[in-house]
Amino acid sequence: MRDQNTAIEIPPSSQRVVSDSTRSEIRGVWLPLVTPMKDGALDEVSLKRLLRHVSARPVDGLVVAATTGEGPLLDEREMERLAAIAADELGDLLPIYLGLSGSDTRKLELQLRRIGHWPVAGYLISCPSYVRPSQEGLYQHFAALAEAAERPVMIYNIPYRTGVNLANDTLLRLAEIPTIIGIKDCCTDPAQSLDLIRRKPAGFAVMCGEDAQFHVALAQGADGGILASAHVETERFAAIHAAHRDDGDTRTALKLWHDLSDLPRLLFTEPSPAPVKYWLYRQGLIDSPEVRLPLTPVTPQLAARIDREIGRWSGTTRAA
Repeated sequence: MRDQNTAIEIPPSSQRVVSDSTRSEIRGVWLPLVTPMKDGALDEVSLKRLLRHVSARPVDGLVVAATTGEGPLLDEREMERLAAIAADELGDLLPIYLGLSGSDTRKLELQLRRIGHWPVAGYLISCPSYVRPSQEGLYQHFAALAEAAERPVMIYNIPYRTGVNLANDTLLRLAEIPTIIGIKDCCTDPAQSLDLIRRKPAGFAVMCGEDAQFHVALAQGADGGILASAHVETERFAAIHAAHRDDGDTRTALKLWHDLSDLPRLLFTEPSPAPVKYWLYRQGLIDSPEVRLPLTPVTPQLAARIDREIGRWSGTTRAA
């Protein structure tokens, strides 16, 4: 095993080859899939039903066991089942990425080597939380993970959860490593996001992770979004992306966004993914809105608001 005190500076020539097609697939509307649970366990019946529903929608990619999927609250056996079931249900229809998180570089390296045979196309890995490393520490952390990973890596920058912000200069250094192919951007700093979009190298994907900023991010040149809210009204999110992508029809995109923009705010009124899970439960797509502690179900007040919105959008709700 390599010396843990040795700085990592990986030249592109030493990296595994990542094809142009792999890089170009990171675009459009991706779902960070919720993890259905019932009586404290993974609900595989609901998971399969939800995956069949997703497969019929204009979704460009999937992330399992990410934050919306309660990844930090799952054990490795549950994560493996999520990946296996998603692969069985979807086949080659969509790229499936696995969400990973952790603050110990060594443990994540070992995990990546241990799960290298799982049927996923790549990994979405968040910045290390709580320890608040320097920018050089962040660079060495992700460079080491890219070296350990058998598949491409997307970085997840979400400072309000992790306590540390990955600066653009650091990210652009990491983007020189071919197996690091994109970022889920939740930095919440519009100036930082725009600067990154302007400076990013060709083939490196910037995916919006702030649902309420999706339209603005696309207008500035983002490649798409990884959006919890897109579990709901998926077609409308996809239409907004298509309007920007196909012919730069910003007027149509803006009109669609005006119709949709209150939805992300509603679904993040209380900690995610409880509101999204409740919506999917009321639609009959999952059998329980259960979340795992320390998360808690939506309050009765929010549940009533979601019920009204479901009725407004679709005219139907599931009996309570």
